[in-house]
Amino acid sequence: SIIVPVHNSECWLDECLKSVWEQDFKGTMELSIFNDASKDGSAEIIEKWKIKLEEVGVSVIIGSNDSSQPRGVGFAKNQAVIQSSGTYLCFLDSDDVMMPQRVRLQHQVAIQHPNSIIGCQVRREPLDSTERYTRWINNLTQEQLLTQVFTSHGPTVIMPTWFCSREWFFHVGRFDEGGKGVPEDLLFFYDHLQKGGGVFRVNHCLLLYRYHPQAATHSVLEGTIWNHRVRFLEDRVLSSWTSFTIWNAGKQGKKLYRSLSPANQKKVIAFCDVDEKKITKGFYTYEESEERPKPKIPVCHFRDATPPFVICVKLDLTGGAFETNLGTLNLKEGMDYYHFN
Repeated sequence: SIIVPVHNSECWLDECLKSVWEQDFKGTMELSIFNDASKDGSAEIIEKWKIKLEEVGVSVIIGSNDSSQPRGVGFAKNQAVIQSSGTYLCFLDSDDVMMPQRVRLQHQVAIQHPNSIIGCQVRREPLDSTERYTRWINNLTQEQLLTQVFTSHGPTVIMPTWFCSREWFFHVGRFDEGGKGVPEDLLFFYDHLQKGGGVFRVNHCLLLYRYHPQAATHSVLEGTIWNHRVRFLEDRVLSSWTSFTIWNAGKQGKKLYRSLSPANQKKVIAFCDVDEKKITKGFYTYEESEERPKPKIPVCHFRDATPPFVICVKLDLTGGAFETNLGTLNLKEGMDYYHFN
């Protein structure tokens, strides 16, 4: 079942649905589309493609929210899944375009990994939008798909590339339906990992992933995502560490420290950095603390610091300087350090 939530998507929908029609998958396929209170010509475009798709043997199920207000992307995706019947679910956003081999290649991998989310590489349009993000998405190693889940980039395989079994989807438990401002794909991804789910990526570019100001992604506040990420890090990593160092004595590192629970703040033995000014100062005083005396955390050079690290330095931004520094320490990602950047 190809799962497509729609809300005022008329300018992209033709291309999106044509890409369903062009799939080279030889098995049974259906399109399950949920129109969430669109006010434009989306409904007519869906009806037109229903005829074309059914001519080539793809059944089409159309659901709609006919009220004046959209219920949000989490609700629309859940409805599209509920009304569908396929053993596997292939998620597709109405503003994106699949390559003809997408369903076939992801289906092959999904059969081998029934409790996993399968993603793929993507091509971003326009080409120069979110270059670092696109590089990150396309080049993570198999191990990093599980270790880099705490970064601000969100899920290590992006939602419009998700492919998974229906059984597993309901085991994880559907998308959050809080509506606008809820990072429903991130929350689902975290629940998926908490339940022991795997993450795999087909190393072919199987999706044209559009970047534009109307995308639902932009309605989610950074602060909301930050809080979810901190809790997830505390839960998955810090709960089993007795002490650790925060790599970055600047704004991001201090912000992480202040966001931690009191118990996890006590585990921070130092900040480390390369900035001589910060290192010379010698420590960071947590001014907002209720404790007396206020906590003072040492600041040292990264070479003098003790792992494990939570790294709050942005990747792929320093011309390789940070990555080189990290490489000199011969540490193992997912054991000696995690990225939280």
